[in-house]
Amino acid sequence: MPLLDALARFNDAHPWSHNAHFHRWIMRQLPRRFDRALDVGCGAGDLARLLATRAREVHGIDRDERIIREARESTDPGLPVAFSVADALSYDGEGYDVITCVAVLHHLPLTDALVRLGQRLAPGGTLVIVALTREDTRVQTLLGLVSVPLNLLTGWIKNRGRKAPRPVAMTAPTRPADVPYTEFVREARRILPGVRPRRRLFWRQTLVWKKVRADVDPGRLGTTHG
Repeated sequence: MPLLDALARFNDAHPWSHNAHFHRWIMRQLPRRFDRALDVGCGAGDLARLLATRAREVHGIDRDERIIREARESTDPGLPVAFSVADALSYDGEGYDVITCVAVLHHLPLTDALVRLGQRLAPGGTLVIVALTREDTRVQTLLGLVSVPLNLLTGWIKNRGRKAPRPVAMTAPTRPADVPYTEFVREARRILPGVRPRRRLFWRQTLVWKKVRADVDPGRLGTTHG
């Protein structure tokens, strides 16, 4: 359709990262200081570097070797950040005070990923997820429609009306989300007791979970499935 083609051309000329848009919000969900943090699907490392302003050590993982090289090259050696090629399922670190995960879960089996993230979080820790899901509610559809003009306006403002190249953070491989929002929330509530889900603009949803000592260990919930 001509209109959709025109919108796509405009967005390509004035790109901006929807994921990076949530970084400051993520930081507001976290303590002022914490010991260890893990950023799952770290991409070019922008959020990992933000976490390093509050943490003693930060681990950033991504399964894209090229983007991990970019992250390492773009990071000041003095920052307490280490980048590794891995994903939420293959990584074996644990005991993190903070775990962040932005636009990653739709690349992985949902249940397995939520269980692993819950297991890697230390008691008292905070898990913050920004996710993509398939629209299956009227609220999501409405937010998606509202996001279209806001997306155009934000891209124009951020790029000061000029054409710009795509940020490095937007060059990683992507795939469409196939898990419906209602299923996503239902599974998150089953695995992460007390999790706080919210629908957001710009085709994103968020989860915030505090792992209190009385929480059920996600690893005891039985056989996982995608």
